[in-house]
Amino acid sequence: MPKGEGKLIAQNKKARHDYTIVDTMEAGIVLQGTEIKSIRNSRINLKDGFVRVRNGEAFLYNVHISPYEQGNIFNHDPLRTRKLLLHKKQIARLIGETQSNGMTIVPLKVYIKDGYAKVLIGIAKGKKQYDKRETLKRKDQERQIKRALKNFS
Repeated sequence: MPKGEGKLIAQNKKARHDYTIVDTMEAGIVLQGTEIKSIRNSRINLKDGFVRVRNGEAFLYNVHISPYEQGNIFNHDPLRTRKLLLHKKQIARLIGETQSNGMTIVPLKVYIKDGYAKVLIGIAKGKKQYDKRETLKRKDQERQIKRALKNFS
């Protein structure tokens, strides 16, 4: 299965709006207790999430996984830092890419693949305000062209 495929749970549309995605890679997530049950119920929010590399390991910050409703007193902290499972070569590539000016790593999607929760992370470069407006104009023009062609035929 290619990366990014599986049962889609959550998507970070804000990341595609605020950043230009240069490259993507798939990573596993280290979860605790009832977190996987919450993810399977689509109780995850990627909006403010980001990835940092510390001591040769990648960590996912500010991703909110709601506590499981049928859980007990051993439920997890919703905003805890979660470790990402990547190969050493992939982590070295992330470090190299983010050393350059303006590059960051953001989570794009969370999905279930072969029974495991995976996150698609993207190496991204921040967009300026005028780039965001230009992208919205281009999407609007494409939408109008498709609508006109649909009505024409």
